[in-house]
Amino acid sequence: MRLIQNMSTIAEYPSTECPGGRILKIAVLGGSGVGKTALVVRFLTRRFIGDYERNSGTLYSREVQVDGEQVAIQVQDTPGLDCEAGTTLCVTDQVTRSIQWADAVVLVYSVTVDRSFDLIAQLHQHVRTCRPDARVPIVILANKVDLLHVRQVDTQRGLLLAATLGCAFCEVSASEGDGQVCSAFHLLCRELGKQAPPAGTAEKRRSQLLPRPKSPNMQDLKRRFRQVLSAKVRTATSV
Repeated sequence: MRLIQNMSTIAEYPSTECPGGRILKIAVLGGSGVGKTALVVRFLTRRFIGDYERNSGTLYSREVQVDGEQVAIQVQDTPGLDCEAGTTLCVTDQVTRSIQWADAVVLVYSVTVDRSFDLIAQLHQHVRTCRPDARVPIVILANKVDLLHVRQVDTQRGLLLAATLGCAFCEVSASEGDGQVCSAFHLLCRELGKQAPPAGTAEKRRSQLLPRPKSPNMQDLKRRFRQVLSAKVRTATSV
């Protein structure tokens, strides 16, 4: 995994490092403390680290296998949003830029914080407002399902919300294993893989596959020309 930056401006993945020119860009959104960074790091490294710098807005990149195909993935871990009850959702410019930049979005809430669940519908609406002309795939992840003793949001509420919003839904635990987390992100990558590549990519690939025409060999052309003339002379003589 490579950390590209820790700034508000989103950098593009260098095209020379992307196999086949295909880049999948994913933005991860959610309230503060829901485990966004833990999920991203678990997906990209298969490891869990419990202590992270919050609200860093870090951009990560890595090449991964998706259904046997090597692809380059960029994941934007956005700063956490306010989860306090009774407050209005305030989306920062960085989060909005991340949505406009991304090919797909992951909305994360913690099953231990009811307010983080309430933010999901508002975040979904903001995503659709920022991208009215594009059908951006969205996956809702319910994190920290291992903390059963402090759980506030049950599975049925998550399923109902996802069905209402038309999103895929997964319950995961970043701390207990990478299987569910990787499956959720790979589901999103498969959805992106079904979409047509950016304009110009297909033409570029075809041009790389087509062999370059060989320059004509002048000596060979002269030899063939003499053969044709000789054949004509022999035909005229025999007549």
